[in-house]
Formats: sequence, C-alpha cells, structure tokens
Amino acid sequence: MKILLSAILFSFLTSGCTKQQPMPIEPLIDRTTTSPNGGGNFTYLALGDSYTIGESVKQAESFPYQLQSLLKAQGSSVANPKIIAVTGWTTDELQAGIKKENLTGTYSFVTLLIGVNNQYRSYPINTYKKEFTELLQTAIAFAGGNKNKVFVVSIPDWGATPFGKNSGRNTQSIANDIDSFNAANQEITLSAGVNYTNITPASRNAATDPSLVASDGLHPSGKMYAEWANALLPKVTNVLK
Repeated sequence: MKILLSAILFSFLTSGCTKQQPMPIEPLIDRTTTSPNGGGNFTYLALGDSYTIGESVKQAESFPYQLQSLLKAQGSSVANPKIIAVTGWTTDELQAGIKKENLTGTYSFVTLLIGVNNQYRSYPINTYKKEFTELLQTAIAFAGGNKNKVFVVSIPDWGATPFGKNSGRNTQSIANDIDSFNAANQEITLSAGVNYTNITPASRNAATDPSLVASDGLHPSGKMYAEWANALLPKVTNVLK
C-alpha cells in the first residue's frame, strides 16, 4: 500500500526534473476521451493537467464536473465536459494533446489551467509565456473567437500540501516560483481580455486544512475543487445567459 501511494504521488510530476529521466510512475490518468456528452444545450471544453482531470478524486468531484453540476442546478443545461488533460502535462504536452484530438467545431465555454509541471521541471518561464500565449489563443478559437467565453484558472501552490512539505524542496521557493508563473499567465490573460480566476491564495490553506487535500497528500480534494467551481460559477453563468 505504501509503495502504491508513493507511485500515485509521483504521477502528478511525470517526467520528473528532466524529459530524459522520467520518474517511475503508475499509468497516467488520461481523460482526453470522456464519457458520452449526455446531452445539453451548452458545451464545455476543459484544458489542463492533473488539476483538470481531478487526480485522486472521483470524476464527479473534479472542478469541471462540479461546475457542470452547479450550472445545471441553476437551470443551464450543460453537456458533460470534454476534457483534454493528462497528469503531468506541461504546456507543450497540452499543445500536442490538443493537436492529437483533432477537434472540430466550437464550445459554449472553455477553461484553461496549465503550468505547474513547467514549474516543477524548472522549465524556462519565457518558454512558458510563449506556449501559454499560444494555448490561450487556441482556447479562444475553441470558444468561437469569443474571449468572454474563456476562463483561465491560476496554478495552485503544491508546496502547501503534505507532499510538497516532504519533497525536499524549499516550500517558500516553490511558492515564489508559482507566483512568478501566475504573474506571467495573469498578465497574458488580462492583456488578451480574458477572464482570470485566482485560486492560488486559497490553495495555500491546504497547509493548515487537511480536508482540502486528496488522499494522495498532493492533489486537491473535492472540497477544494468545489471552491474553484463556485468561483467560476457566476462568471460562466453570465456568458451562458
């Protein structure tokens, strides 16, 4: 059980510090092909990594599915999210994943959350800025060119989790790095006229509230994902009117 737990923890950080020597991991969760849409007047595309698929929680507890449920409860008929996300993905890997999907058509709204693995692998922030900018434009295109229907979510601070505290890294340095990546994606997002939701400060409450962390000690729990979904709810509701 202890070995399995360690493998699950490491799955978040696939490829480790370099692409040449990936960490040993369990098979990645890949929900790029989701269950049937289940019908709905509105469609939803969620782009990202482990935080979008809801690593280590039930699919219904992930923030895209909780957001869908909240919207339905308010009377907006939203189909099951189309999710393009794999645990451990960096910006370039998300780009490749999107290309592989060969999607056609547009969506009623799109969410984008990506970058934690760029930070973990110590990838250059300038590379992140370039690739994030490209991904944001891709997201806008999937929203039919309507930037008001795209919602960027900031990167949470994994250093506040039990895994982060025991990772051997300086948690303040992790926090500083996360802040730098978020400063970059926020500037790019707002400059493009796209909505930005900052969940990072609240993610740091995981340092003192274990209920905000999933059983793997690293990823958010359904409770934290609910906070993200509720933060997005009024913004998405506004564009679906």
